Amino acid sequence: MRINLADIPLIDQHAHNLLRPEVAARYPYAAAFTEGYDEDIVNNHARHTLFYRRSLREIAALLECDAEESAIAARRQDLGLENLTRLYFRTANLEAIYLDDGLEVESILPLSWHEKLISVQRILRLEVVAEQLIPQIEDFETFLARFTSEIDPPPPGVIGFKSIVCYRTGLDVQPVTVEVAASRFYAIKQQLTNQPLRLVDKPLIDFLLQQALLIAAKYQLPVQLHTGFGDPDLDLRLANPLHLRSLLELPQNRHAPLVLLHAAYPYMREAGYLASVYPQVYLDFGLAVPSLSVSGMREAIRQLLELAPTSKLMYSSDAHSIPELYYLGAKWGRQLLAEVLDQAIQDSDLTVNEAEAIATAILRENALSLYLKK
Repeated sequence: MRINLADIPLIDQHAHNLLRPEVAARYPYAAAFTEGYDEDIVNNHARHTLFYRRSLREIAALLECDAEESAIAARRQDLGLENLTRLYFRTANLEAIYLDDGLEVESILPLSWHEKLISVQRILRLEVVAEQLIPQIEDFETFLARFTSEIDPPPPGVIGFKSIVCYRTGLDVQPVTVEVAASRFYAIKQQLTNQPLRLVDKPLIDFLLQQALLIAAKYQLPVQLHTGFGDPDLDLRLANPLHLRSLLELPQNRHAPLVLLHAAYPYMREAGYLASVYPQVYLDFGLAVPSLSVSGMREAIRQLLELAPTSKLMYSSDAHSIPELYYLGAKWGRQLLAEVLDQAIQDSDLTVNEAEAIATAILRENALSLYLKK
């Protein structure tokens, strides 16, 4: 390998808060190593993935214990969550993390806890804003005004928006009139129960995302979109980023940067194509790295870079729940990016100097430029 990326400080441009210890204790350790949540998957099959088996050995090596869950659990208990997280952040050579704090809102540690250990920026999840407002407000005009005021201007510390439209209704986002959105709002109001609202209405979700894109364009604020694989809540057929074409073609969205997350796995080439022809489309490879096999991770990065400009690709871990995922994402993100770039050198696509500059861009500079305008 001709290039070494270990000394490049990482900007992890998409991750999530860690779970509070008392919440994390309710879940098997293997639950953090699968996107499935069925008990049979978590208890009987997750430990038989290449991701889990590889990761257990790597975690044990760092913690200097046997590669068994019981031994790892004992070391984790001895260290405590704060020291454990500090160890993983330091070993990963992380400079900053950009946190989407809209996942399991009631179960996570606050941003302030993470800020004790590392520089943190916030990514605001749009659907959470809507779900919090709808039960409180009786008429649509007031709701829309409140929703807009919550994100325009972006709250202090927020450097990007995030949408899980892909999970809820798919990426085929269509234009929706105010009248239709209002009718869907009132229909949802009639069906409210005492349970927390989970917004799954396609016309209203599509409408709110497009309102947010107008605001994102106004401030040149990136909007992260889940694409590709995830838990079974998602219809993978509708997670292909090619469904976004009509949204990307609208002139008003040209200046709203869209970050397609998770390498769009298994639609890496489709995502790379979009980044190659639409100026507002960017990519990352979190979740695919470190969740796939080593060969799968390598192939995901390689396919993204077959066509996409290197100025459009960014590192992330999509770490959540436990701090190990920050370390594993960093370890494999660096190693496999280096391998792909080394192959590009051998293929005469790049010189060594070009490859080193591209690695620095992908691991930190592209994110700094896009989110913080540095």
